[in-house]
Amino acid sequence: MPGHFEPLRGGGAAVALDDVEISIIRSLAVQLLELIGPGPAEDAPDDPLAELFAEGPSEPPSDPVLRRLFPDAYSDPEQQPATAQEAAERTARSAEFRRYTENDLRARKRDSALAVIRSLDALAPVGEEGAVLKLSPQESQQWLGALNDLRLAIGSRLDITDEDDTDLLYRLPDEDPRKPMVMAYLWLGGLQETLVSTLMP
Repeated sequence: MPGHFEPLRGGGAAVALDDVEISIIRSLAVQLLELIGPGPAEDAPDDPLAELFAEGPSEPPSDPVLRRLFPDAYSDPEQQPATAQEAAERTARSAEFRRYTENDLRARKRDSALAVIRSLDALAPVGEEGAVLKLSPQESQQWLGALNDLRLAIGSRLDITDEDDTDLLYRLPDEDPRKPMVMAYLWLGGLQETLVSTLMP
């Protein structure tokens, strides 16, 4: 079980984590929360109706990591618009889609990151052997979403756009300042892959 998820009888997943691994995942999840930011109604008075109809941003985020987490719905880098009018229509559709969906998407990503933090905080004290994290099926889904978001964020910082970029990262010398981030990226990928396998019927 060390370093990878295994299925639990009756659903869910478990993984053994040591104190360093717990600290790394928790720290990354906290940073992800800070990056995503508060919800639209967190600074406003409690008004369920206002929150329901709150509109999100219409412009893509300026931060490249947030652009990766919240991409344009109608942008296709492989297919450039043929005319200026087509480009303008695509931009308008993307803005409209973002306005009505990004708040919900941000809320789901926040909830997943918070679920990771809470489940790590609820672990029994970590001894020399580490601790075993046990997740329900719902928590497994939230962890899967958060691990994906963390890898997207780190991959964006490392300028990973395709599989060839990942291959190059494997060959980075130990003294390269990106090496710790690369190791975290690859490790989270292993966790994500084994968690996916536990969710398959």
